[in-house]
Amino acid sequence: MKCPFCGGNNDRVVDSRESREGEVIRRRRECNLCSRRFTSYETIDHIDYMVIKRDGRREPFDRQKVLKGLVLAFKKRPISMSQLEEIVNAIEAMLHDAPGREIESQVIGNYIIERLHEMDEVAYVRFASVYRDFGDITELKSEVDKIFKQHSD
Repeated sequence: MKCPFCGGNNDRVVDSRESREGEVIRRRRECNLCSRRFTSYETIDHIDYMVIKRDGRREPFDRQKVLKGLVLAFKKRPISMSQLEEIVNAIEAMLHDAPGREIESQVIGNYIIERLHEMDEVAYVRFASVYRDFGDITELKSEVDKIFKQHSD
């Protein structure tokens, strides 16, 4: 495994754990060259799940793309990476449980929106502003006003 810090190919496995009913193995590794630790994940290659976009295009589900969007939404917010990975794991479980190999992007987006609304309102507004593609500041203000109204009830 190539070290993400120094690029070396010499590492050792420090810890291994199964997650998601044994479908993924999480390994903590330590580079023998720079002594820094990093995490790798091993998964079984499956047939790709396809995401149906709003415009009808289909593209393979990309775990990293979803995780990257969550990381941006939670930038400088008090949330751990493992909590974000739990959201992505839940989305993947939803895909595995689906009868077909395709899912609409709105289903994924709505699931994320619901989880973020429960976890952190700032991250929710950040994600919603991109996902819901607010046309102007009035639409964004309306969404924030809904959050304030929920707090006052």
